[in-house]
Amino acid sequence: MTLCTPARTTTRPRTQRPHSPPEGPRRFRIAGADLSASIAVFLIALPLSLGIALATGAPLQSGLVAAAVGGLVAGRFGGSPLQVSGPAAGLTVVTAEIIQLYGWRTTCAITVLAGLAQIGLSALRVARSALAVSPAIVHGMVAGIGATIALAQLHIVLGGTPQSSAVDNVLGLPAQLADIHGAGLAVSALTVVVLLCWPRLPGRAGRLVRKVPAALVAVAGATAAATFAGLAVPRVDLPSWSSHALPGMPEGPVLGIAAGVLTITLVTSVQSLLSAVAVDKLVAARPDGGRGVPRSALDRELAGQGAANMVSGALGGLPVAGVAVRSVANVSAGAVSRASTMLHGLWIVLAALVLVPVLDLIPLPALAALVMVVGIQMVSITHIRTVTRHREVVVYVVTLSGVVLIGILEGVALGIAVAIAVSLHRLARTRINLEERDGRHLLHVRGQLTFLAVPRLSRALHQLPHGSDVVVELDGSFMDHAAYETLSDWTAGHLAHGGSVETTGPSGVRIADPLPAPAAAHACCRPWTPWHNHQCGEPPAERPDEATEETGSRRSPGLQLASGIGKFQRNTAPLVRDELARLAREGQNPSQLFLTCADSRLVTSMITSSGPGDLFTVRNVGNLVPLPGEESGDDSVAAAIEYAVEVLRVDSITVCGHSGCGAMQALLNGGPDDPPTPLRRWLRHGRPSLERMASRRHAWARISGRLPADAVEQLCLTNVVQQLEHLRAYEPVARRLAEGTLTLHGMYFHVGEAQAYLLAGADEVHSYDDVFTQVMPTGPLEAARAS
Repeated sequence: MTLCTPARTTTRPRTQRPHSPPEGPRRFRIAGADLSASIAVFLIALPLSLGIALATGAPLQSGLVAAAVGGLVAGRFGGSPLQVSGPAAGLTVVTAEIIQLYGWRTTCAITVLAGLAQIGLSALRVARSALAVSPAIVHGMVAGIGATIALAQLHIVLGGTPQSSAVDNVLGLPAQLADIHGAGLAVSALTVVVLLCWPRLPGRAGRLVRKVPAALVAVAGATAAATFAGLAVPRVDLPSWSSHALPGMPEGPVLGIAAGVLTITLVTSVQSLLSAVAVDKLVAARPDGGRGVPRSALDRELAGQGAANMVSGALGGLPVAGVAVRSVANVSAGAVSRASTMLHGLWIVLAALVLVPVLDLIPLPALAALVMVVGIQMVSITHIRTVTRHREVVVYVVTLSGVVLIGILEGVALGIAVAIAVSLHRLARTRINLEERDGRHLLHVRGQLTFLAVPRLSRALHQLPHGSDVVVELDGSFMDHAAYETLSDWTAGHLAHGGSVETTGPSGVRIADPLPAPAAAHACCRPWTPWHNHQCGEPPAERPDEATEETGSRRSPGLQLASGIGKFQRNTAPLVRDELARLAREGQNPSQLFLTCADSRLVTSMITSSGPGDLFTVRNVGNLVPLPGEESGDDSVAAAIEYAVEVLRVDSITVCGHSGCGAMQALLNGGPDDPPTPLRRWLRHGRPSLERMASRRHAWARISGRLPADAVEQLCLTNVVQQLEHLRAYEPVARRLAEGTLTLHGMYFHVGEAQAYLLAGADEVHSYDDVFTQVMPTGPLEAARAS
């Protein structure tokens, strides 16, 4: 059996998993942790849903409808099991503006259309593309929305009515301060004080009472105070559900309605996807590493949010999005499945039907104060520090100002324009300095080296004297073709005049560069050239199956090996002798354990651009990692893992699979009646990969957004993920992972495309999303060659 070439396979339909077990009855079970978490989330969601509905000017029942639908529909069909969806404060400004322009019934219809648009986007699998937006734009948008909410609710807190825009609310504040409603202000002040002080209660008693959500305590306390004191303040007035307003046909200009649909789609999608990613990080940070909780499937989450918006709009509810506050509470309360989210939606339904008399006692100023505090908290000091540290504060400020002064879509568009301008400025800003150090001339290039910098680069290069020793230090991540040609041509001319040129990176490490064109013509074949293609100033070597002219006999493969060794000694050994001598003196200190297949097409040093001493490499048939205790006499892989982790103290372990793996083909086509050959006994370590591929508990692996081409490629990808799980079962690996001194990586090399892919999330504990992303060319010289 040949393992180096893939055999023909019968492609299975993509909708059916190979080796899948027969379907049986599934029982819905609720864990105790999910039940308690659902109650905690419900207690937070109930007052917030009413407050957000009040802030938008929508019927108060609409907030309860959106909360219930977000829990039941988005919780059931979404791709983030622990994310809690419902009416979000980030949508308050958008919804309020649409209600003012077109009325409530048309707003519900717009929500339905926005949900339909989200489902369409999920079908196009663009969820991860939404995460490509600069964080400064997202944080600026959220902060702008929060500032607008706070300004509007401040008028209600003071006993007045908010205006239609943030600017009008600011201009109207002096008149509102002159006409304060004392009772409403007292209720609001009490709510704010409780909200801010409750999480800071000290002592053991404080830790116990803090388990009750601050929002619930603040609203309940304000309600009790207003009721017992007999304060004359407006209160919640939930009308009969029989008179609840449902959507109607959209009425208004087509472009205006389209803009409303686009705005709601944009804000709900970005907020939900970012919240889902944050939930994944919180789950991975649990002491158990989030065992049993799958990572968020973002496209499915987008479809679930779309379905929830369609149902919420059709039932007369507010737009729905993933909400960070409730999601954090859900994870912190110990939820383990989507049952907690769905139960919280059920409790909302029961409260809306049974607790109406209690809800009617809540003062509206208390809800306004609650939403005002939420709006203020959306202007995060942490986010401001982050964008300042990354020198993107201009993008943040412009986006925030645009959202507050003009509108959300316009503010985001301004932020994107400024972000592009900042990126172009950084790309064009290149510093070129010349200095002389220890008799050598140092040319320091800092920044991206593009055609815009070629005139200054050429001017600096021609200032260097002929025949001098020059060090060119490139401190950047990109060099385009024009700059590369300029540097190469100058290098060739400088060498021809008897000078020397050394190209280094920012740390002084020498960058390997091809010889200039005149010298390259006489260079020997490159290290990765196969034996039968070698043409190094001698006649091409015959293929092993071809006869030689002199003897008429076939050339021995042993002669090919000897010839290859001779070429190494002649051409390569002089270049690496000093480095190998250093390694011989100091011993090996590799940074990586690289575990890959024995396939002859996989040249590890070539695909990783590594050199002597970089990788501690283990190769076997199928890049398999036997589980501890199942080696059956073959401890070679376990010994290598122990030596690398305990003795060499490597920083990371990479499992690398590849396309067309013969071992995976043999594993896929194997049967229980196959003879127990050594190969079959070894391949039993890959059976868990087969089971993972057939399991319904795991999402199918994807490669750069597409499904695998066939079952063999699917198994090759799944095998990488499964062998990483096997690695975690080794005690030294688990200990180093817990200490934070070791990371795991998954890699897939497509032989036919010469393209490497990395497994997303492989360095997080039990948080693979089974998506392999394409590795793009990096570094100035590599990028220049690629162009």
